[in-house]
Amino acid sequence: MNSSKSPVLAGFFTNTTCHTHKKISVFFSIIFMTVGILSNSLAIAILMKAYQRFRQKSKASFLLFASGLVITDLFGHLINGTIAVFVYASHKDWIRFNQSNILCSVFGICMVFFGLCPLFLGSVMAVERCIGVTKPIFHSTKMTSKHVKMMLTTVCLFAVFIALLPILSFRAYQIQASRTWCFYKTEHIEDWEDRFYLLLFSCLGLLALGVSFLCNAVTGITLLRVKFKSQQRQGRSHHFEMIIQLLAIMCVSCICWSPFLVTMANIGINENRSMETCETILFALRMATWNQILDPWVYILLRKAVLKNLYKIARRCCGMHIMNLHMWELSSIKSSLKVAAISESPVSSKQINQQPLSSTGQ
Repeated sequence: MNSSKSPVLAGFFTNTTCHTHKKISVFFSIIFMTVGILSNSLAIAILMKAYQRFRQKSKASFLLFASGLVITDLFGHLINGTIAVFVYASHKDWIRFNQSNILCSVFGICMVFFGLCPLFLGSVMAVERCIGVTKPIFHSTKMTSKHVKMMLTTVCLFAVFIALLPILSFRAYQIQASRTWCFYKTEHIEDWEDRFYLLLFSCLGLLALGVSFLCNAVTGITLLRVKFKSQQRQGRSHHFEMIIQLLAIMCVSCICWSPFLVTMANIGINENRSMETCETILFALRMATWNQILDPWVYILLRKAVLKNLYKIARRCCGMHIMNLHMWELSSIKSSLKVAAISESPVSSKQINQQPLSSTGQ
């Protein structure tokens, strides 16, 4: 029916191997969208308040990157979630409301953009933190707000280009087997171009995760090295706090995104011989969605107050003295890299016992 008017839909509805329970699927979509919007809205409010309080150059770069991340996640949940709920409300009858394939194209573009852009921003933040720790003087002089805004614009434009690439090459986005979302063609792959888009998306996403992992590892090792060099209590608290944040960032990103990226890469490599099922792809997609929900909690809300409460609970449960509470006197955003700057500064040996340096940025 109407296959001549909708060639994109022609071969799709022959696949009946994927069935999703409507009530459960709608429930997941609404829950993911609501929790994501609330979490990122709260994070944006906290960032705006922090940006008004702290105007130092070193802190502005972190706040701008974090703001770009949570704003991207917010619009991703809002736009993609709204389209998904509309599809469910329309009983997934794509032939009725998508004969020209406009909605599917918009949905696919949004899926690619809001998938890659947070990964890119996460890797850029990891690079920025690594530079702030290993090269604090260079970071304080070169990482200005203007440069940060240029980097944010470049990352967003690159993600937009990747999302528009199939449209520019006259390759339409495809409705997936679950009939609930649109993406690159994952079934009945015809030529190298279909494989290219899947592999491009997967490789860019895995590269972003790899860069984040590598930079965070270098940052963590540097912080540990500085911790053992310096015996200041304040330095120990900042190192411990930063290491917790780095571990949380790496674990959440890798756990949430790796299944989807690996699944898409497997489909692109094996073409139609891939054994990935619709249920597997849908499960991997939902895991990736959780990363955008957890991003604000990891980057923004996992800070001094939360860690102090966790410490109190752990000490109460373990019944032993783990660490002194005075280690958390300053907020994580303000001074987590202070001792790293002291260690790397050429005059650190003269000043380490005289006065603390101001934060070199995160």
